[in-house]
Amino acid sequence: MTNKEIVTRAMKEFFSDRDHSAIERYWQQDYIQHNPSMANGHQGLRAILEHIEPGFRWEPGIFIESNDLVLAHSQVHGWGPSPLIVVDIFRLESGRIAEHWDVVQSEVDHSKTVSGNPMTSFNYITPAEDEK
Repeated sequence: MTNKEIVTRAMKEFFSDRDHSAIERYWQQDYIQHNPSMANGHQGLRAILEHIEPGFRWEPGIFIESNDLVLAHSQVHGWGPSPLIVVDIFRLESGRIAEHWDVVQSEVDHSKTVSGNPMTSFNYITPAEDEK
């Protein structure tokens, strides 16, 4: 399995399926978290699952893999009053997520952007398409 496939499965099982056992499968025990509102390690991940509302939805978009790094550009619903656009950066070690950084911003309706383009255009590259 490639690092991109590992991250894709980890995020789907963790966020979409809300599967607590995904933590042990995909994240190192001493996982390092750089998001200022989240704790390191497995306990920090468990705490995230405890606070996810029933309407939460993670929509994967563009994934890029380079050596031990995977970047994921996604849309998240239910983690605030409006959808969020998230860029997650994962560093993997021995087939497990060892470190994570992210950049998060509120989505702006494309009719209000200067370019008129949406912040997400995930219809041309998706993890499922790459697996074909």
